[in-house]
Amino acid sequence: MRIVVPDQATGRLGDAWRACVGTGRFDLALRRDHQDSLALIQRAIGFRHIRGHGLLSDGTGVHRPYEYRRARHVRHAFTYVDQVVDTYLELGIRPFLELGFMPSGLASGDQTVFWWRGNVTPPRSWSEWVDLVRATITHLVDRYGLDEVRGWPIEVWNEPNLTHFWQGADEAAYHRLYEVTAHAVKEVDADLQVGGPALSPGADEWLPRFADFVAARSVPIDFVSKHAYTSGPAQHVPFGVHQTLTPASRLLEQFATPRELLRDTALAGLPVHITEFNSSYRPDNPIHDTAFHAAYLAPVVTAGGDLVDSFSYWTFSDMFEEEGVPTSLFHGGFGLLTHRQVKKPTYHLYAFLARMGDQVLARGPDHLATRDSTGRITVLAWAPVDVTGREPVPEVHTVRLSLPLPSPGATSAFLLRSSVSEEAGNAWRAWCEMGRPRSPHARQLNALREAAEPARRHANLPIVAGRVALDLHLSRHEVTLAEITAVTDETPPWWADERLLGQAAGEESA
Repeated sequence: MRIVVPDQATGRLGDAWRACVGTGRFDLALRRDHQDSLALIQRAIGFRHIRGHGLLSDGTGVHRPYEYRRARHVRHAFTYVDQVVDTYLELGIRPFLELGFMPSGLASGDQTVFWWRGNVTPPRSWSEWVDLVRATITHLVDRYGLDEVRGWPIEVWNEPNLTHFWQGADEAAYHRLYEVTAHAVKEVDADLQVGGPALSPGADEWLPRFADFVAARSVPIDFVSKHAYTSGPAQHVPFGVHQTLTPASRLLEQFATPRELLRDTALAGLPVHITEFNSSYRPDNPIHDTAFHAAYLAPVVTAGGDLVDSFSYWTFSDMFEEEGVPTSLFHGGFGLLTHRQVKKPTYHLYAFLARMGDQVLARGPDHLATRDSTGRITVLAWAPVDVTGREPVPEVHTVRLSLPLPSPGATSAFLLRSSVSEEAGNAWRAWCEMGRPRSPHARQLNALREAAEPARRHANLPIVAGRVALDLHLSRHEVTLAEITAVTDETPPWWADERLLGQAAGEESA
């Protein structure tokens, strides 16, 4: 059956999908390979904000206690913070600040997370923590200007409902942390944006209690944040994990949860930011590298903006070191940092979406059709996936559309189609076929770069009564972008294809 796409737009395609992206650890941006990959991402996609862990951890060197004349003092140093933020702004992206983790010189305990040892215990001195927060925000305002920093959301901690990220998952202790931190931020400037609680999935019951707490104590809050993942328990193998997945629709259900739970609270109507989302939270799960993953997430990135103000892919970079230094080329992000411009299908999904128009003409379970101000029609389509691995998906999935393309005098349209699938735009598949080399040599790297590029094809389609019939036959796990523009024929009257081989053309051969 052919779906008739209406001529009139049904709404606008927002950009909540590129409002923010994750980076892993904040100070990774000190690395040249990380900067080069971020520059590549920004040229193709153009995210507005970037969020990562460890702004206040020891790796950035902000909190520097010392003793002088038998008294304890603290120096706040921002050399690395400034270098990272300078890099971000030069690349056209702004921080989404996550305040954490605890500097070891201020921590009340020695519990840490990740191999780089982010401390997850409360401060041993609440006044010293307040001084640290106030000094950090004041420094950023002084260096970058108040108007600029007012546009940087400030999130208090990360996943305090998990014992891995907050000692004992102590809810009352987190409430205290949020309260003193939010007030410290607002002491710098009342219009700075502060929020939380950055919950992981499975802790929805925290949200109403958090709302009651901030309302009862008049604690400042400008946005609510949460995370969304669909992976099950980790099944460990050497240097990696595998996990079961629930259907991608579960991500959208998680996106919708905060507004549903907060509808009758004082936080109703606040912006909602999903500050991390993905299939798996594990950087060492190879699912991120597959064509399956792009097709799996396509319905989420095209519809998530209807539910939240932003949703941040975790993470853009393969230099994603939560579980240690990567042991293979592929490690959980969009692309291969150590070998520039070798990319993944999920990166291309985002890049395709960046080329879409902003007028939504039609949505379906397997496609999104848009138009831009020039009249160009774009269709993003994706093949179905099976998360169980037991139900084979069709080898070919077809999307048939009738697209409006009114253009006086035009009789044909130009179709440019870009695709990633099991066979195309899939560096992971090529790497596997090479035998998974640990350190590819130059020829192999060149082959991987070429294999990572989307397949591109083009055609001339007839315009009949102001419409174009488009048939998209999608292979297994394919995501495709079709761009259709009306043709203005400027072929000179003397042109004839027969002349390419020196033959007489048309009437000349009679």
